[in-house]
Amino acid sequence: MQNISKLVIFKIQNEHDLEHDLKHKKQYSLPKIYDANGDLSKRWYIYFSYRNPETGKLQRIKNIYGKTNQYKTKADRYTILNLYKKRLSLLLKEGFNPFIDNTYLYNKYNKNQNSNLNLTKTPILVNDKPQPNYNQNLINEAFDYVIKLKENLISKSTLSDYVNRSKNFISWLVENHKDIKYTDQLTKKIISDFLNDIQLNTSARNRNNYRACLSSLFQLMMDEELIKENYLTKIKPLKTKPKKNKRFSIEEQEMIFNFLEEEDPILLLYIKFISYTFLRPIEVNRLKIKDLNLNENTFQFKAKNSPLKTKIIPKILLKDLPDLTKLNNESVLFTPKGIGKYWDTDVINRRDFFSKKFKKIVKDHFGFDANYGLYSFRHTYITKLYRALEKEFSPHEAKSRLMQITGHSSMSALEKYLREIDARLPKDYSKLL
Repeated sequence: MQNISKLVIFKIQNEHDLEHDLKHKKQYSLPKIYDANGDLSKRWYIYFSYRNPETGKLQRIKNIYGKTNQYKTKADRYTILNLYKKRLSLLLKEGFNPFIDNTYLYNKYNKNQNSNLNLTKTPILVNDKPQPNYNQNLINEAFDYVIKLKENLISKSTLSDYVNRSKNFISWLVENHKDIKYTDQLTKKIISDFLNDIQLNTSARNRNNYRACLSSLFQLMMDEELIKENYLTKIKPLKTKPKKNKRFSIEEQEMIFNFLEEEDPILLLYIKFISYTFLRPIEVNRLKIKDLNLNENTFQFKAKNSPLKTKIIPKILLKDLPDLTKLNNESVLFTPKGIGKYWDTDVINRRDFFSKKFKKIVKDHFGFDANYGLYSFRHTYITKLYRALEKEFSPHEAKSRLMQITGHSSMSALEKYLREIDARLPKDYSKLL
């Protein structure tokens, strides 16, 4: 049996040490768990503060996540966070200081294989910067996490694009690199091989779209410390020739309009919205009954580069509109069954429906090739309008008036567009020759 006097002396000595320590400021706060009030869609972590030697004040140190958020139940997350909390508390007691190099502590515990404190799975802080454990992040879970973060920041079509392209990348990894499961195993060579495979099987443009999509996701992974580096930034996009729809000639446009008056008046009105208001097809597909203000002869729409824009409804289009007063304001303007009918589908599907319908009814009937589409009407009528304005005004004045009508964001953007569709042609220069 141990001598009781020694135990008493030991206790008194520790009490003296404690009293001595209390005279000095505490160097750190006890580690705590942040559980987002039980919300599993948010990140849980361990946090604490340490006294900054320069300011003398307690400073919040970067959060410790580890692989906590890979777990999908509260019980699992609490279990691993309590383990991290215990390990961190032991480290702090041993003298861990986030403002100095703690290599000696790492070496000390790493040599002791039987130690209950396994530092190889604990983030080590050096100079207030955490060194994350990238090898603990499964690639598919990393994608799921960053896509969820983007969910409320991007459109449904962009979100769908992220989901589909990331799944294709993961499927390619499973097929070609079964051993690659963690983010730290990814290399520039692997990602480059995937993009090359996309190019060989589809097109350079699709390859560039994959590159842009994955780069956005990888950058967020890097920001969230799920990967070390975004290799996509070091992979250059390929030069491609963008596909442009050709304009219809005046004769072709009139022929199509006359044909659709009998064949499909709804498709004709859809095309007139593109032609007379210069909307893009997908912008027409977004329109709902409530977006049209027939008292002021205006309508609102979501444009390519802005959340909401307003345009007038020109008289040439207004006279073709049916009575909209008895229709549900939330109904889509153009549907397969007519104007303002119920149609519960995504805007991408709506656009695709009318594109396919135009091909079947118009393109196949008249024999127009792949260079012509619904977008061709926008090019046709902007060219028509610009050449009419150019007859009355100077080139600068004509473009200024045109920009107000088409909605281009800048004069340079409009000029680039006009060059691409060859809207502006020189006068006859025969006498100069």
